[in-house]
Amino acid sequence: MMKIIAIVNQKGGVGKTVTAVNLAVGLAREGKKVIAIDFDAQGSLTVSLGYSEQDKMDTTVSTVLEKIIEDKPIAPDEGILHHEEGIDLLPANIELSGLEVTLVNTMSRECVLREYLKTISNSYDIAVIDCSPSLGMLTINALTAADEVIIPVQAQYLSIKGMEQLFRTIGRVRKQLNPNLQIGGVLITMADLRTNYTKDIISLLHNSYGRKIKIFDSVIPLSVRAAEMSAEGKSIYLHDPNGKVSIAYKGFIKEVG
Repeated sequence: MMKIIAIVNQKGGVGKTVTAVNLAVGLAREGKKVIAIDFDAQGSLTVSLGYSEQDKMDTTVSTVLEKIIEDKPIAPDEGILHHEEGIDLLPANIELSGLEVTLVNTMSRECVLREYLKTISNSYDIAVIDCSPSLGMLTINALTAADEVIIPVQAQYLSIKGMEQLFRTIGRVRKQLNPNLQIGGVLITMADLRTNYTKDIISLLHNSYGRKIKIFDSVIPLSVRAAEMSAEGKSIYLHDPNGKVSIAYKGFIKEVG
């Protein structure tokens, strides 16, 4: 059975997409067959994997989900792109915003993504979903489909404060829609480990949540290399293979795997 991992945080700019890229590619480097699913209308994951003209694409995640809603047949590899680093990608673009509006009036609206993922579940070991920075219907769909949630959190006080709302949403989804949903862990990102402020925030996170939720030992450091990676359409393992961000993500992959 394909394992489904959702990368979720309603706060933007916390390293969700960078984490999704490097998790997907990192798992593929470990021999897993992986599909990455861009579930954000901004198409950040699609652009980060080198497909910069996503708004010109004929077939995206919204195309296949509309077919699920309308009960139309889907070809086994419809819309799926093959990336040079050994993963597949189901891209997204601005059309996904329109789909979110459509979902409001759809029967079993929270389960549309789950129904699609069933159609490809025999083709992959793992699906990694890069969610939008909100707790709207798209993110609810991702949580309903997922086996596990990974929460990237920037090493800042406001990022930690915002986690309570996310935990409440996950709890509601678990209670009403997906009783098997688990929190895989919290990943600290963009951490400037030279400062006492960052160290204090990490301590606060462990003290507040460490007894209830796994906090990954791997901490992703603040680095311009991660931003450069997105512009080049490559993972950090190709862009800066011996850098501190690459080493941190390799450690994270071992913890997830």
